[in-house]
Amino acid sequence: MAHLMLLSSDLLVSLSPETMATQCRRSRTSFTEEQLKILVQAFSQNPYPGYTAKQRLAVEINAEESRIQIWFQNRRARHGFLKKPKKNVDPSKDHASPIEKIQDGTDRRCRTSFTSSQLQTLKNAFTENPYPGIDSREQLAEEIGVPESRVQIWFQNRRARLRVQRKRGLEEALYQRQNQGQDL
Repeated sequence: MAHLMLLSSDLLVSLSPETMATQCRRSRTSFTEEQLKILVQAFSQNPYPGYTAKQRLAVEINAEESRIQIWFQNRRARHGFLKKPKKNVDPSKDHASPIEKIQDGTDRRCRTSFTSSQLQTLKNAFTENPYPGIDSREQLAEEIGVPESRVQIWFQNRRARLRVQRKRGLEEALYQRQNQGQDL
């Protein structure tokens, strides 16, 4: 059995694959035959359901919306779907009416607004660990009162923002260094 050795500061820790899986990953979701039948039927009608459709399915089969989303992603991957088909195939009819545009937007998830205390909690957690496992995210979600999927997205967005800020800082430092060389 292979073990992974981690070196953290002056601490050497040995983790088995089973331990790592329980600390980092969510347990596999198993659907019953009835649930799968409902999901397959919904998939055959629309392989790209919107947020409200996924919510309805989640209530119908008694599962989390995020698990429904993953099921659809996996199903599309297994069936060779390359990208979401366009609604208007004819380019001459590519201009959607304002009513269609409004209706398209109704299927999206509403933007999550965090309070200042929720943000402070998330920022503190990010400072400690920018890549929290499922257990940490679920604990944070419970603590601040939002779904775990929103916490996961917040961390993804925060990491992306940090990368952009670091890149911008490096570019500014390089620019300043170049200007100092010209001033001499």
